Amino acid sequence: MMLLLAAAAAAATAPDIVVGRWQTPTRHGVVEITRCGTSICGSLIESDGLRADPHLKDIHNKDASLRTRALKGLTILKGFTWKPSAWSGGTIYNAEDGGTYNATLTPTSADQIKLKGCIVWPLCKTQVWTRIR
Repeated sequence: MMLLLAAAAAAATAPDIVVGRWQTPTRHGVVEITRCGTSICGSLIESDGLRADPHLKDIHNKDASLRTRALKGLTILKGFTWKPSAWSGGTIYNAEDGGTYNATLTPTSADQIKLKGCIVWPLCKTQVWTRIR
């Protein structure tokens, strides 16, 4: 029994546990997280806005030259490094305000991750994302 518990604990903190599709708590967003070399990256797959208009553009981007790019498939998570029990040092792009924020992804179970995005510490916001099976 102890061996099973130890294996489950080890799996819960394995770097690849975040790979998959995740439901965000706002606007029914779906983000697909994949491995990108030694890091991870995440792309926006669906949201309420994309369901209404699949051709939605990145109109709030702070860089005017990027405002015509499609939101569907846009990489919004990148640049992470695995530290014991969390992916840190990366960024998340928020298409709602056009801002890019420092981010940490912490697996809390096989089916939930905690995403913390910060303008600067302590100005942070945390969301819990749920795995889509």
